[in-house]
Amino acid sequence: MTDDHQLPLRRFSVTRLGHHGDGIVDGPFFAPRTLPGEVIEARTADKVLTDIRIIEPSSDRVTPPCRHFRSCGGCQLQHASDVFLASWKQEVVRSALAANNLTAEFLPISVSPPQSRRRATLAARRTKKGAMAGLYARGSDVMVEIPECRLFHPDLMKALPVAEELATIGASRKQTLAVAVTMSRNGLDIAVSNGKPLDGPMRRDLAALAERHDLARLSFDDEVVVTRAPPEQRFGDVVVTPPSGAFLQATQEGEDALRADVRRIVGAARRVADLFAGCGTFALPLARDMAVHAVEGDAAMMSALDAGWRRTPGLKAVTHETRDLFRRPLLPDELAPFDAVVLDPPRAGASAQTAQICASSVPVIAYVSCNPVTFAKDARQLIDHGYRLVSIRVVDQFRWSSHVELVAEFRRN
Repeated sequence: MTDDHQLPLRRFSVTRLGHHGDGIVDGPFFAPRTLPGEVIEARTADKVLTDIRIIEPSSDRVTPPCRHFRSCGGCQLQHASDVFLASWKQEVVRSALAANNLTAEFLPISVSPPQSRRRATLAARRTKKGAMAGLYARGSDVMVEIPECRLFHPDLMKALPVAEELATIGASRKQTLAVAVTMSRNGLDIAVSNGKPLDGPMRRDLAALAERHDLARLSFDDEVVVTRAPPEQRFGDVVVTPPSGAFLQATQEGEDALRADVRRIVGAARRVADLFAGCGTFALPLARDMAVHAVEGDAAMMSALDAGWRRTPGLKAVTHETRDLFRRPLLPDELAPFDAVVLDPPRAGASAQTAQICASSVPVIAYVSCNPVTFAKDARQLIDHGYRLVSIRVVDQFRWSSHVELVAEFRRN
């Protein structure tokens, strides 16, 4: 058998980037950390090029700002200029639309700054000398320590030593902990999974760790071990305490951008349905001006939304419903009272709910998406049933990654 490193170097030209941020050359082969227009030399290994050497670099190539970039899998595109990345992310959405014979007006992109990520899932494990925490190398189970990460908010970086201590306390030698960390108004909110079974001494050690590091809340394999302070989030001017592990937008800047466009799109609506509402990211700020009905499949998140509403004076009525919108979407007669709908589904999109909206008389839709492919399919369905795609804004809150989010405005013709 021939060792891949004994294969000859071949010359390639990079034609474009794939949806995961890799360069693509004829074959096709994938060339990580390359850019369109570059000439490279590399060896072939299945569908991926290895030992890549840049012969003719792109004018969009820049020096990665983080020293961990080549080893860490957290970022895929630090070698590309900000101008290139903004254009490419918008092109990803355009391509998804084009695949469904759609076009749209694009508003200026919103990009979160460096060191703004406020949530992440770290890997942590014990070692012979103690413990280590960080992220995985790309496509690998090899852990990489990231003490100078340029992506995480400085307050999120404080979770790295905490994760190491958690591994010392709660991981066996063969386990790697998944440590989900979220910044809150009262400290870090941490949820650990894949740990050893909890017992009395371990609970005491975890409680002491939470005290030492001033954590707001610490959960271990779905059990809340200690809550020292409510791990509050602020949605507009409404304060909410989400359940452990609840979804939160990746950056404050990204959340603000999405919320501003949602508010603009619904305009003067008097009653709004917020579908896939989470803990109230959009519903609660909208309630300053209009009545909102929030629907979400997770009962704990609905309870957090309701508590936030009840504690905040001056809001309009916010009703809520725990309901699986994939299996039981709101029907046309249920949608009839609403002047606008906010949709913020997970990556799978909202095909079942979109079909019911198509059969309704809802005049305005603010659609927030984290997957341009499923969004474009839902958009095609809406347009085929009398809606017009007015505009799209790409919101890049996963800086230097291939992840693309957007908010779109639809209106009935």
